[in-house]
Amino acid sequence: MKYVFYAQGHPNITSKHRTTFEITKDPEVSKTGDCIVGVKSTKALKDLPENIKKAIANENSKIKVILETENAKDEIIGYGHPNLTLKHPTDIVCRKSNYICDRTLMIKANKAAKDLNPKLIKDLKNGKKLKIKLVVKCRGRDSNPRRD
Repeated sequence: MKYVFYAQGHPNITSKHRTTFEITKDPEVSKTGDCIVGVKSTKALKDLPENIKKAIANENSKIKVILETENAKDEIIGYGHPNLTLKHPTDIVCRKSNYICDRTLMIKANKAAKDLNPKLIKDLKNGKKLKIKLVVKCRGRDSNPRRD
């Protein structure tokens, strides 16, 4: 299953967090928000289609998040879990750890904010548009339910 939405960069993006990265609907980010890589997101966890949420909340789901700006791209791989609620109204957080809360999209991610492509982060610091593509595979299945 694939799903696409958008966010925006911001001059205060530092991308230094060692264990997470976050995309938020909030319009601003302070320099202390070192995990945030996108603001003004068109979607939060609660806005994801139910079929995507159901696939993510499966212990056999593998999730790929593709972050793309006009000059750069990066891919992050992580995993779903049955305890993910996927109901947060403003945020989407991808975690290297197994920690789960209402803001968590995926756990055991292979990258955090500090690991992302420096060219991507440069674009985001310059306020470029960010395309976010979620690709969820569950037991080898893949389909295209909807684009946004």
